[in-house]
Amino acid sequence: MIKGLRTAAYPVTDLAAAKAWYAQVFNTQPYFDQPFYVGFNIGGFELGLIPDGQPATAGSMVYWGVDDIEAEVARITALGATLHHPIQDVGDNIKTVELADPFGNLLCLIVNPHFDRNQVI
Repeated sequence: MIKGLRTAAYPVTDLAAAKAWYAQVFNTQPYFDQPFYVGFNIGGFELGLIPDGQPATAGSMVYWGVDDIEAEVARITALGATLHHPIQDVGDNIKTVELADPFGNLLCLIVNPHFDRNQVI
């Protein structure tokens, strides 16, 4: 049985710079820090950085939950991200946004009032 999302992995060309940038974005330090992989615990889920990868804004998109999407877009773009696709109301009080990190990957955010943390297994 598939239990749900556990890890979102981003390929990066500069592991040290990506580690520092994501530590600022998520306001936390990695719990696992090796030359071959850096892992952050983000609300019980993992954000992983893989060195020597090929970043891209095409392919799978992982959305990280936020409470105030406008404030987070402002904060993260001030840290060097760029707007890839603007904030969009997708209906039913759900908003999404796509940001491009400084390394060439998408960092997507979502406000979803229907998300129930108690259903995460």
